[in-house]
Amino acid sequence: MSISVNHISKHFGAFTALDNISLEIPEGELVALLGPSGCGKTTLLRIIAGLEQADQGDIFLKGDKVTDKPVKNRQIGFVFQHYALFRHMTVFDNVAFGLKVKPRRDRLSDADIAKKVHALLELVQLDWLHDRYPDQLSGGQRQRIALARALAVEPSVLLLDEPFGALDASVRKDLRQWLRNLHHDLNVTSIFVTHDQEEAMEVASQVVVLNHGRIEQQGAPGDIYDHPANAFVSRFIGQTNVFDLDEHDADWLQTAGLLTAQQKGKIAHVRPHDIVIEKSTADSDAFVTLKDWQHLGSLIRIELVKSGAAGQAASVYAEMPNDQFRRLHLNRGDKVELRIRHAHWFH
Repeated sequence: MSISVNHISKHFGAFTALDNISLEIPEGELVALLGPSGCGKTTLLRIIAGLEQADQGDIFLKGDKVTDKPVKNRQIGFVFQHYALFRHMTVFDNVAFGLKVKPRRDRLSDADIAKKVHALLELVQLDWLHDRYPDQLSGGQRQRIALARALAVEPSVLLLDEPFGALDASVRKDLRQWLRNLHHDLNVTSIFVTHDQEEAMEVASQVVVLNHGRIEQQGAPGDIYDHPANAFVSRFIGQTNVFDLDEHDADWLQTAGLLTAQQKGKIAHVRPHDIVIEKSTADSDAFVTLKDWQHLGSLIRIELVKSGAAGQAASVYAEMPNDQFRRLHLNRGDKVELRIRHAHWFH
């Protein structure tokens, strides 16, 4: 089911949560609403669900205006960050709840409900826990049960509010790929809220970046990373080095490959992987010193400072594969040659 958000605004007193938001989500997409705390992403999700009312604007589901329709008439499944499972009910009864409370004329038989619930529990790979209670499950298991419960009523749209926010890092990583695979199998139009850039980039087919109640950019994860629309998106999505030509030594940056003479009055954003470093030769007049590095699994993040800089020199960060770093035999304090391959320029 496609989703259209038309000129939605929402205020809480003097605070503007959403400022004239318009958004089109095609059927079958898995979309991340990404942004810092207070940017409006959860408010937008709740307005789409019908849990909040907008001050102005409309919501359309598959072309039908649902702005004034109650939650129960929107065919939406909602998964909260903290599971919201019924502690006094078994896993089976939690998943079956939405089916059992339907009006009698729409309700399946007990046998059909049982068949459907077990099928959903198999889908989320937890049917073997059907007679357990929520307190007997891990956080990751509880979240999958919450998702199965949302899917039980066959929603046309699935909304997830920080679905993995309460889980530890290793469980979150496993569930991200699991959710992506599940979405591929079900093809239900889905929107999830997150402030985790890595999560959005890994899971979503489309990312919507919000800030101060406005959409800064929407697109495929790779497009947003490679072609940020503005300085906020560039800094929020992934790591970046920021060079203000009014504050940095333009000659040093030009030596590193930035065409600073043609970019006066602009600010350069350079991704760490777009900085190439080599160990300097004995007769080299290198500008940069290797200060430190961090192991990030297959990548090494290297901290560099301008040699001889007076006062507190700003650090520059580069990244390279682990094996390449080993081949260079670099040590702390080494002078290095630095070359910038690509930069994004913003005013």
